[in-house]
Amino acid sequence: MKKIIAALCSILIIASIFSGCAATPKTADADQVKVVSTIFPLYDWVREVAGDDVDVNLDLLLDNGVDLHSYQPTAKDIMDISDCDIFVYVGGESDKWVADTLKQADNKNMIVLDLMDILGDKAKTEELKEGMQEDEHEHEEGEEEHEKDEHVWLSLKNAKLFTEKIADALSKADSQHADAFKTNAENYTEKLEALDKQYQETVDNAPTKTLLFGDRFPFRYMTDDYKLDYYAAFVGCSAETEASFETITFLSDKVDELKLKAIMQIESSDGSIAKTIRDNTKTKDQEILTLDSIQNVTAERVKAGETYLSIMESNLEVLKKALA
Repeated sequence: MKKIIAALCSILIIASIFSGCAATPKTADADQVKVVSTIFPLYDWVREVAGDDVDVNLDLLLDNGVDLHSYQPTAKDIMDISDCDIFVYVGGESDKWVADTLKQADNKNMIVLDLMDILGDKAKTEELKEGMQEDEHEHEEGEEEHEKDEHVWLSLKNAKLFTEKIADALSKADSQHADAFKTNAENYTEKLEALDKQYQETVDNAPTKTLLFGDRFPFRYMTDDYKLDYYAAFVGCSAETEASFETITFLSDKVDELKLKAIMQIESSDGSIAKTIRDNTKTKDQEILTLDSIQNVTAERVKAGETYLSIMESNLEVLKKALA
């Protein structure tokens, strides 16, 4: 009897440990539409389209600051996906794990939104631009790898398309609230269009049309939208963290040549490469500015009220300084 009691206690202790470590999800009712999204922009678009509809239960998987490119789903994540009604994810190289997860899903009627698939031919291939450092795995066995650029959410034009697809999916899963979803989506796309117009006006009126990143470059969809040129140390999905002498020299010379007043980095950077580039320019007085790639937004930032639009608005203010 003592052994049985001891065993039961052990089970309870282990269960409490695991439940304490897991993120606390919103409790789902049987009648609710359960939606799981991988990264914050997708989560926020669903939240905007769902509005105050109490019949939508929304879960964000990457809410602890983990980068999309290094994320691996936990057992809990897989369970959450398995029985959800709608699953929204980016697609591409970083989401290769999704295929096996969906094969094992309990809900065979799940609506799956793959953003890369939605874009189709409009999905861009990562560009190895002049001066950009290649990853060590590039050109293995004499073959060049051409991965799709996954950072599709950084285009406001793409965001409008994805919002419409999310509204369609929610309407299919919960037809009783289809009119509300449609109205919410229309109101939100108006805000996206207004911000898109502000970006275009900023670029049109800017004396500088080039961005230079001492960092990875996940903003190709954005720069292509507004016909901006760019230079960077690495491609957007690069795993490299140290730039070569040749890369630093090229980028420093390019800053001097174009008389750029700013050197860019992304939010997860320690700033070392951008500072080294600045230290090797003639004037050494460029401002180091940060654009948020919105791929590792934490639960704390969500609770603080940050939204996809608020972050993109902040990015616009940074862009104004960079292109001045």
